[in-house]
Order: sequence, then C-alpha cells, then structure tokens
Amino acid sequence: MPPRTAVFFHAHPDDEALLTAGTMAMLAAEGHRVVLVVATAGERGLSDLEPGDELGMTRLKELYESAAVLGCARVECLGYGDSGLSPSGGIAADRPDNAFIDADSEEAAEKLAAILREERADLVAIYDPAGGYGHPDHVQVHRVGRRAAELAGTPIVLEATVNRDPLVKLLRMAGKVYRFPPEFDPRTFESAYTAGADITHRVNVRRYAKQKRASMAAHASQASGGESDRTLAVMLKVPGPLYRQVFGTEWFVRRGLPPGTRLKHPFDEP
Repeated sequence: MPPRTAVFFHAHPDDEALLTAGTMAMLAAEGHRVVLVVATAGERGLSDLEPGDELGMTRLKELYESAAVLGCARVECLGYGDSGLSPSGGIAADRPDNAFIDADSEEAAEKLAAILREERADLVAIYDPAGGYGHPDHVQVHRVGRRAAELAGTPIVLEATVNRDPLVKLLRMAGKVYRFPPEFDPRTFESAYTAGADITHRVNVRRYAKQKRASMAAHASQASGGESDRTLAVMLKVPGPLYRQVFGTEWFVRRGLPPGTRLKHPFDEP
C-alpha cells in the first residue's frame, strides 16, 4: 500500500490515547503520514491542577509527548475553549466565551478543512454522532469533522467509537454484585457509542499496545484529580498481557458501506 495521509480529529488532549492511539501508531509504522488535530487544550479537564491556562499548557505538552510516541508527523490545536461538563454530564452553564460547543460549525469546519487540504488527507477520523459517551465537545467534533471532510473533499471519514455490546453486558453483570455510585447510571451506556452490528472496522492493534500504553501514560495530568479513580489511572494499572487483550481492538464506522461490512484496516475497501 503506498503511503497515505490520515488526520485524527479529537476534542481534547488524551482523547487520542483512549480511542485511536493504536491505529495511529500502526499507520505511522506502516509509513503513512499521521496528523493529530485537537479542538481545545482541555483546560477545563478534571485534574490536580486548577482549570485554566496552566492546565491547558500542561495538557498540550502532554499531547505532543503522546504524538511523538505514536509517530505523528504534525500536531495542531484549533484553539477553541474547552466547553467542560455540567454536573449532570451535559453542557456547562459556566463555559468560556470561546467554548467549542458554541463555535460556528461552518467556521470551525473551515479551519479543519484547511488542514485537510494542506495535507491532502486521504482519511479523517472523528467521533460517532453521539460523541461516544455524549460529551458536548465530542458531539461537536462529529458535526465539524463531517462538514470539514465535505469542504475539503476528503474521501474517507471514519467515526472512532467503541463496541457497546460487551460494555453493556459487563455493566449489567457488575450491577448484580456491585452498587454503582448514585451519579453513575449504567443504563446511559445502552445508547452510548455504537452497536456491534453497525461497526464497519475492527482494527487489531495488539502489536502497538506498548505505544498505546505510553500514549496514555503521557497524559499524567488526567490520571489524577477528583475523589475517585480516574479512567486513565485504572487503565494504566492493567497488566501487560491483559492490557493487550482489553485494549487490542479499536473500532470505527464508515457510513454508506453495505450492511454487514467487516474491515480490518482504515484504508481497506469493501
């Protein structure tokens, strides 16, 4: 396969580590050009650091460290404000004036499209329509990313997601022996991410588990903060062999393909 260019568009630093790091490392190792773009610096993320410019600068530094581990050729931040989350998980009332969720979608799409054109991108990866678990900035990434691909004429649009079927099954089983905190409703995952039947790409990234784990570890500011264990901290405690099994597949959806399509590489065609 001749070298091609893939742009991965994420909402905040560390999102790439959780959803697409293995695929990014794989493509870079195969000789493709991998570009990482984030909409915000993630300056309102939960951390031991106070929200604001210092946290944003720290998280961008971590983003560059993660990108280097994954073999990215270029990293860009569109410069929008982190919209944050309300206590209920929706749009925060105290978000900044330049919050990504409030950005003009066409204007933001043109910013991303300019990068896609400059890179002559063959592929752009975004999120599914639900924004995964529903973070407002993730939903905006989906809207802006799809429009940017239209403006730039980028032929392949992949929606990074998670197969929710085993996740829902696991949560149902866990609920029988474990009492979840009041603020956590496992039923919300029944409509989060994507049903397995709708997933078109299952990418085996076990060979790149070391890079994916290092990408997660680069985002140290997001491994602490708050009163409970952070997602990244828990993931990084998983032993190596089990880590490769649990995090060894990354999932994507490409709209418009025939029902039942099952592909193994981002650039595969049905």
